Amino acid sequence: MPPEWARHTACWMAWPCRPENWADIEAARATYAAVARRIAVFEPVRMIARPESADDARRALGPEVEVVPLATDDSWTRDTAPTFVLDADGELAGVCWRFNAYGGIYEHYGDTARMARRVCALLDIPAVEAPLVFEGGAVHTDGDGTLLTSAEVVFDPRRNPGLTRTEAEALLCEHLGASRVVWLAGALDHDNTSGHVDTLACFAAPGVVLALSEDDPADSQYAALQENLRRLRAACDARGRRLRVIEVPQPVHRTRDGVRFSPSYINFYLANSAVVVPLFDDPRDETALDVLSRAFPSRAVVGVPAWALARADGGIHCITQQQPMAT
Repeated sequence: MPPEWARHTACWMAWPCRPENWADIEAARATYAAVARRIAVFEPVRMIARPESADDARRALGPEVEVVPLATDDSWTRDTAPTFVLDADGELAGVCWRFNAYGGIYEHYGDTARMARRVCALLDIPAVEAPLVFEGGAVHTDGDGTLLTSAEVVFDPRRNPGLTRTEAEALLCEHLGASRVVWLAGALDHDNTSGHVDTLACFAAPGVVLALSEDDPADSQYAALQENLRRLRAACDARGRRLRVIEVPQPVHRTRDGVRFSPSYINFYLANSAVVVPLFDDPRDETALDVLSRAFPSRAVVGVPAWALARADGGIHCITQQQPMAT
């Protein structure tokens, strides 16, 4: 699995189609359109849409974004599109994880469970069936042999009952071309994925990790985020390098209409030559943009208001999936 900063051929997204997922599906669609148009400045965007919704999506997205009619039940392509990998000859393939709606949190997900294979078929690339219930938002790679993932997701008894750590590491490394797994722990307060790593930490470069942080011991997420920082600082990558950890503070304000959510600046998308960052009309927005600008000095940093995604337990990384360029 190439790192996310490797060159992309395209970005895959999927038009919001499940009203019960959203406090306001039209606000979600407007956010998807804004994200897609920002990314399209830097790389092609392919937006999956139900065939009956394709024309509406085209009108909302404009000519810069390609709409791909395809049956789907959901709109989180990070989790349901293929996890793209390259073989030894640099040719593209797609890992198709088993999908069971995050341990069965909703019904009627048959089309979504088949999305990865259908995208591989559209691209005419091999589809590699992985015998693990897993989602793309649960893993990050440095492209150099090291994976970040979350124990809460992989060992969720609703996903993979009885799975051992040895078995999980062997499956992840086999399918993603890695040799070392760094395990994080602790889902955020409001996260129906049970702890996807793409809200918690990600690689910025080999040996460098961006990690969500909180400096207030009274905050409900302080202990879990401190534990992740401890684990990351104690870890070495597959090349034996001690990880350098850059802290990214979580937003101050995480409540809307009396409900606690868990927005995260870590949940950004690395486009070709750009970082597309979720913003929350929050006092820490500028701090996060500054940290990411210093972490990616050669990239444009582009912010997009993303509260509509956070209210559905997601972010910009969750709604995107990069297709790396074959070599």
